[in-house]
Amino acid sequence: MEWAWIAAAAPLAAFPLVALRGKWLPGRGAYISIAAIGLSFVLFWLVGADFLRRQADHFSITWFNSGGTRLALGMIIDPLSVYMLGIVSVVALGVQVYSLKYMEHEPRFSWYFAVQSLFAASMLGLVLSDNFLLLYVTWELVGLCSYLLIGFWFEKRSAAEAAKKAFVTTRIGDVGLLIGILVLFKATGSFDIGTVIQAAESGQISSGTLTVAALLLFAGAMGKSAQFPLHVWLPDAMEGPTPVSALIHAATMVVAGVYLVARAFPIFEAAPGALEVVGWLGLLTALLTATMALVMTNLKQVLAYSTISHLGFMMLALGSIGFTGGMYHLMTHAFAKALLFLGAGSIAHGTGLTDIKDMGGLWRKMPLTSTLFILGALSLAGVPPLGGFFSKDEVLAAVYHNQGPVVLGLTLVLALLSALYMARLVFVVFFGPDRSRESGVHAHESPWQMVVPLVALAYLAVTSGAAAFYLPGTGEGLGQFLFWEEGEAFHPLWWLIIASMVIVAAGFVIAWGIYQRGWRVARALEPVARLARRKYYMDDLYQWTIDRVVLVFAGMVALFDRTVVNDGGVNGSGGIVARVGKRLRYHETGRVYNYGLVMAGAIVVLGLMVTLLR
Repeated sequence: MEWAWIAAAAPLAAFPLVALRGKWLPGRGAYISIAAIGLSFVLFWLVGADFLRRQADHFSITWFNSGGTRLALGMIIDPLSVYMLGIVSVVALGVQVYSLKYMEHEPRFSWYFAVQSLFAASMLGLVLSDNFLLLYVTWELVGLCSYLLIGFWFEKRSAAEAAKKAFVTTRIGDVGLLIGILVLFKATGSFDIGTVIQAAESGQISSGTLTVAALLLFAGAMGKSAQFPLHVWLPDAMEGPTPVSALIHAATMVVAGVYLVARAFPIFEAAPGALEVVGWLGLLTALLTATMALVMTNLKQVLAYSTISHLGFMMLALGSIGFTGGMYHLMTHAFAKALLFLGAGSIAHGTGLTDIKDMGGLWRKMPLTSTLFILGALSLAGVPPLGGFFSKDEVLAAVYHNQGPVVLGLTLVLALLSALYMARLVFVVFFGPDRSRESGVHAHESPWQMVVPLVALAYLAVTSGAAAFYLPGTGEGLGQFLFWEEGEAFHPLWWLIIASMVIVAAGFVIAWGIYQRGWRVARALEPVARLARRKYYMDDLYQWTIDRVVLVFAGMVALFDRTVVNDGGVNGSGGIVARVGKRLRYHETGRVYNYGLVMAGAIVVLGLMVTLLR
């Protein structure tokens, strides 16, 4: 476990090496980057095995002391960090291997792998951090890497704008996170996560302060995990390369917010009303974006809105005190969604298409990619016995036990929508009418370097359901592993499982009828579909706010700054001195008779004053 820091340090060391010397290295630096994340993956197994022998541990060194406060560089090795270490390293490794072929013709190939290494280092550092200060530093590095990778093709106006949008939107949440961390530091005098949690659980922090701090922490989670209303950046982020979408915007970066809530879960439990906000906002996010996924036609955008919906589903689980369900779904979603995004990249590579309206009949032309993509879609839709089925039902059980019937009913509607939009992709893209003649496409399978990561992720998406009952080396299920001290076994509710299976089946039947048999959707739904296609006018509202409020207010501030502060306060005071100096310089003539006259006049004045005063 003492070696766990190397998991983050190895890709961090690869970043400057590949960035500066990549073009002269084997594989233009890609092999160095892959070797570094491969080492992180190996360390996950070593750290995990050592953890199972010795249980949790904590390592730190003093960074510096300030005002009696020790600031540390430390890592915590517990079930949650080991769990996240495995998810991040395996997905990052698969994506980088996939990128070897997908990105091979890019002129900035080395820079791409350098930033991939920096991102992996930042994300691994985030999940291992034992204090809020180090967590915030790595949190911001993750945001920086997201900006660089979304805008990788910065020559495209849309990619550059998407990168800026992601950076600015997530910064809004990050400000809240920073203030929340400072509030907790003010209340406890420590940045150490364990110390802060202990203070929260023991009642050393007032309930009001705790609630404010928890909601501010959640603001940071809202930005990174694209929760309403800060969700607008993620669909535009699809302008980046597809492997970037698979790594950052499906499986790792976007779950940083979910991880933050899970890491600080005792704080949220102790803060009155905080978990309720997390749950309701997660449900709202999930429902809104699920409807958008149903009407979008760009394949990556459908997957992007699906990602936001499932992130909301995870937040709903955590808000329903379903720690196991939320973190379990994080894993099954990561494997399935990374598989789907890489599958979308394989489809684009083999067909040159990104719009599902131009696709169809790919089952016959790309059978391997089709099979793997469909497995990911079925897992995400919650079809048994794939991984997504078990994690979804664990979330449903948490909602049933800790929320009312209204929330449970809305969650079941969400399950129906999830099945619908996944089934829509399957039926349109793979089993729909072949439109290749109209689009002039000659579809073909992708090279093996791209297929192998797909196969590995498909295997994980299929088998991750077993984690509910058994994790290798533990003899227990995931719930008992995550709750190391108080094991929480998988507890299925059979009636709820049957209900969810019926709902998923209904979703596939409805999608089959609409997209295979030509059923007409009721006209009453068209206004809702039009709203969803316009993204509920959220982007328009933000643009109007920027144009009519932010820029107008900024113009007023700029005018005040220029006229009052600059022209009046700064230049004005300097101008007064200059003008006075110009007037006063006329008495410095250098002529003796002028000075004699002044002295004589002064003597006369003084004499008059003395006489008058007497």
